[in-house]
Amino acid sequence: MQLKNPILGLCQQSTFMLSAAKVDQCPDDEGFEVAFAGRSNAGKSSALNTLTHASLARTSKTPGRTQLLNFFKLDDDRRLVDLPGYGYAKVPIPLKLHWQRHLEAYLGGRESLKGLILMMDIRHPMTDFDLLMLDWAVASGMPMHILLTKADKLTYGAAKNVLLKVQADIRKGWGDAISIQLFSAPKRMGLEDAYTVLAGWMELADKGSEVAEQ
Repeated sequence: MQLKNPILGLCQQSTFMLSAAKVDQCPDDEGFEVAFAGRSNAGKSSALNTLTHASLARTSKTPGRTQLLNFFKLDDDRRLVDLPGYGYAKVPIPLKLHWQRHLEAYLGGRESLKGLILMMDIRHPMTDFDLLMLDWAVASGMPMHILLTKADKLTYGAAKNVLLKVQADIRKGWGDAISIQLFSAPKRMGLEDAYTVLAGWMELADKGSEVAEQ
């Protein structure tokens, strides 16, 4: 019998917790957090909603609407965090600077942050923002997993070619520590791989095998 990934139940029961404009408004810095980052048009909210089976993250036809750090509770010790989308031209400069300052403070000082999911649109990967996030993750030793989103927009062969190229570029520039996969929210492609990463970072990876041994 195949055991269910323990993160699945937690994601299905996830609830909105709070929004924070500044780091001092975040929940207590304890337990396990995984943050989701990406450019404003990378499909971040759609990915979060697909992983949680709920409309937790706000999707909009106007990119750049996520202007706060949004926290979603999985259980008393575990949270997902939707970070502000970056790179949308119509967002005023002062607001961009505010996001940047508080995002850096969150990423650099949050002890409970266990990993970062970076979303890249498969049709436009490795943007300047993506490169900055890769640099930061490697320099700070933060685990990172990349979702190449909107993979359904390409044929499987073309999507696989992009995956292999981006994978090779990352290994050459940043080493082997960063993992990457194809992902499509509408097609529900890549969910199992993403859940496996989340479970590992949140120290749930061995719970299924513990149940099996009893």
